Amino acid sequence: MSDRPSEKESAGASGDAAPGKTPEPSGVDLARVALRAAKEQARARGDAAHQKKQARRGGGLRSGARADGRDPLALGAAINRLITERGWETPAAVGGVMGRWPEIVGEDVAKHCVPERYDEDERVLVVRCDSTAWATNLRLLAPTLVARLNEDLGHGSVRQIKVQGPGGPARRYGPLRAPGSTGPGDTYG
Repeated sequence: MSDRPSEKESAGASGDAAPGKTPEPSGVDLARVALRAAKEQARARGDAAHQKKQARRGGGLRSGARADGRDPLALGAAINRLITERGWETPAAVGGVMGRWPEIVGEDVAKHCVPERYDEDERVLVVRCDSTAWATNLRLLAPTLVARLNEDLGHGSVRQIKVQGPGGPARRYGPLRAPGSTGPGDTYG
């Protein structure tokens, strides 16, 4: 580091030290020893941190012949594992029912009535019908459908079917509308 001889070297060169005795380390020698120890400790901490980082990423360890948690999964198995871990069994099953709606209620009813959503907390299936006549018909069939759905999904999965009639057209707001107007019937009364 510097071109100057250390105190140990200069003491040996001048012959001041006793021949059988080792000289006490001086400040410069102590500093070198401390620096070397600090470098070794830093290298050890860096290696440990690097190993921990590699283990987290999964890059430091090689996968062997046996299966472990890092191996790829088939899509269906991964989705089933996710559904189980998150507790989504009932909503997923109801989603399957929505896909098989024509098989459950029949082709005629399925043409006019479509399931919209499922409220997991209240266990209510909301169904929208395209006419008020079909809505009334489905309201009469609701207890039978609840029983069929519970057979398919498990007891108590659906407590009630809420039937909604057709929705009216969206109200349009434009430049020719009076503020607070409820529509064309507003002026005929």
